[in-house]
Amino acid sequence: MGTPEFPDLGKHCADSDCKQIDFLPFTCDRCNQVYCLEHRSYIKHQCTKADKSDVTVVICPLCAKGVRLVPDQDPNITWENHVNTECDPSNYEKVMKKKKCPVPGCREILVFSNTIKCRDCTVDHCLKHRFGPDHKCPGPKKLETSFSFMGLMNRNRKEESKPNSSSTSSSRWTTGFLNAASNIRASAEAGMSKLSGDINQAWHTARDGVGQNRSNGQGEQCPQCGAKFSSITTLVDHVQKVHERSGNRSGPKKVTIDVCPKCSRGFRDPVSLVEHVERDHGGSSRA
Repeated sequence: MGTPEFPDLGKHCADSDCKQIDFLPFTCDRCNQVYCLEHRSYIKHQCTKADKSDVTVVICPLCAKGVRLVPDQDPNITWENHVNTECDPSNYEKVMKKKKCPVPGCREILVFSNTIKCRDCTVDHCLKHRFGPDHKCPGPKKLETSFSFMGLMNRNRKEESKPNSSSTSSSRWTTGFLNAASNIRASAEAGMSKLSGDINQAWHTARDGVGQNRSNGQGEQCPQCGAKFSSITTLVDHVQKVHERSGNRSGPKKVTIDVCPKCSRGFRDPVSLVEHVERDHGGSSRA
């Protein structure tokens, strides 16, 4: 075998019926034996380890996943391990259910190469129905530019009408608290407005009374000496300075003057003051 220059050139075929010398032999990648050109295939030399590197994948009918069978292992054991560990039946619909064109009557399956999304309705269609008139596109959605106050009120009423004990009690407490606060605020505002109105009315009445007395030439008259004064304050000062001092010396009683809160007129007798208020001011002594 070989030549003097190349003594290792060529090998005999490992097949028992062949034994032919081949200068370009083939080595089997499974059994690592040398064969000639005629017996190089697994079937020709009946290789005992032909399925050592085979890759066999079985599709699981429950989850549609591929299960690889191990050559040196029983297929039943491989199947049982898959079912107990990684089998998910919910994945079957995701894998097997293909996305189709939504146009009625179209059975085109949508894949990456034939899917186009409409820019108006944002729905995926096939190439045949990619234009709006072909798939009866409704057009872009209209944005709500106006605020619906009545819709908001109806929504709030529906939410309040839902049977929820905790939310109902909390909403009632909040509503009661807000109502009480609004009532207190309204009463305070009413009281302040009434007080300001009374003060303004009293101020205008006193100013008008003084003006009328000055314009008509009438004033306040002292009940003791008959002297006339333009204002009640001047009359009071006159009584205190003149008559009280003279009264203390001569011994008469101290004179008390009651002033009308409406027109600022003075009265020596309280009964006269009451009659004056009822007659001239309608029975109200409030300023």
